[in-house]
Amino acid sequence: MNNERVADIVNFLKSLKINSIRFHQILATNNLEKLRIINEALTHSSMSKEINHEKLEFFGDAVLRLSASEFIEKNFPRLNVGERSELRAQIVSDEWLAKFGRKIQLEQIIIVGPKAIGDSFSKDTIIAEITEALIGAIYKCFSSVKEVNLWLDQYWLKDSKVILDSPYKFNAKSKLQEWCQSRSINLPIYKIVETSKTHGDQKRFFCEVFIEGKLYATSYGQSHKKAEKIAASKAIESLMKINNN
Repeated sequence: MNNERVADIVNFLKSLKINSIRFHQILATNNLEKLRIINEALTHSSMSKEINHEKLEFFGDAVLRLSASEFIEKNFPRLNVGERSELRAQIVSDEWLAKFGRKIQLEQIIIVGPKAIGDSFSKDTIIAEITEALIGAIYKCFSSVKEVNLWLDQYWLKDSKVILDSPYKFNAKSKLQEWCQSRSINLPIYKIVETSKTHGDQKRFFCEVFIEGKLYATSYGQSHKKAEKIAASKAIESLMKINNN
């Protein structure tokens, strides 16, 4: 790393506002050993086959789940195991990681190869991967989830409240099925069409959801599951509006 890269990484880490004495010591002393770990996490494999994010992403996957579990235990101790698993699945998902990566402006600091940069469909995937690698790197710098939780808990708290206040949006297929069963009508039928062969395309799959032969919602998604989930959520919103009128 040259001095300019070191300075960029330090400024980026400062922007994360992790309230930890040990973390601030890294920034104050320009600890090159630990900054190299961060730089590795911020370097995509499309740029370098030797030093890249992949090992730290693998490491970060386990750290993320542990950190999220500790967050849920601390902030939502009354949730049962099923509810905890459901909530954790949302706050460690690739979708959440990509959204969070954009929020912390990860695109401005990561190093990506020219071919990957030109692929607009893979941007969210790259950001999610690098975000997870960065989480792994922060853990590796301290051998503790404390700094990870000091960083992520503030964001998870806000997002978790939204999830728990509107559970149908995050388990929409089950909720729609329960709605049909409570009224003794046939279960929803999902019809999926693959409209693109490009991996990562947000409109790769088109979904229609029918209840009793009536079309209630349509949606696109980058995966079969994602398209169905969004369509189910829209169908529930539509049904709620009808019931409220």
